[in-house]
Amino acid sequence: MANLREAQKQMTRRLLLESGLELFKAKGYAATTVDDIATAAGTTRVTFYAYFSSRSELMKALIDERLNEALQRVRSAEHGSTAQDLVATVADGTPEAIMAWLRRTADNWPVIRPIIRIGRDAAVIDPELTDLVERWLEEAIGDIEDGLTAAGRFEPHQRRFRGVLAMAQLDFVAQNWDRADWKLTRDQMLDELGASWVRLLT
Repeated sequence: MANLREAQKQMTRRLLLESGLELFKAKGYAATTVDDIATAAGTTRVTFYAYFSSRSELMKALIDERLNEALQRVRSAEHGSTAQDLVATVADGTPEAIMAWLRRTADNWPVIRPIIRIGRDAAVIDPELTDLVERWLEEAIGDIEDGLTAAGRFEPHQRRFRGVLAMAQLDFVAQNWDRADWKLTRDQMLDELGASWVRLLT
């Protein structure tokens, strides 16, 4: 019986997260209320507050859980979260490994992009969310730095900044690819991005 209750709790929490994400995408963060989320999840405001103390707490969970899951990031004592495959890819440093990682990441853009966009919109409204997405980007930059350190490439003072440049490129392209007219196919765009990462990181 206890296992059934726990499964029901997890299902309710998941429904709240999914409903929140869908409403944030459709209406925007500012226009979505706790009542909207609860209703869409088929529950009540009271139930919502049993799982999340506020709309911003739900947004934090979307970043912490859904975004990290999509990017295969796990808890890390050093960085908050880490993607071991990114660390290994950067340490490997071959164009093939870098291109393969970028292609896998690009395949997840439809999941990743709305969460990051909503997180940035939410940060404008809720001060407690100000650095939510940027903290996640800092963690990814730390992974690149760790990969460069493991490989012994570049001077120690160069590694983090090269990670900053690589993640800035990736973030900008990921957030704008679907609405930009860059006169490139998806494969051409990934080839260009990959070539840039290879120059930066090897």
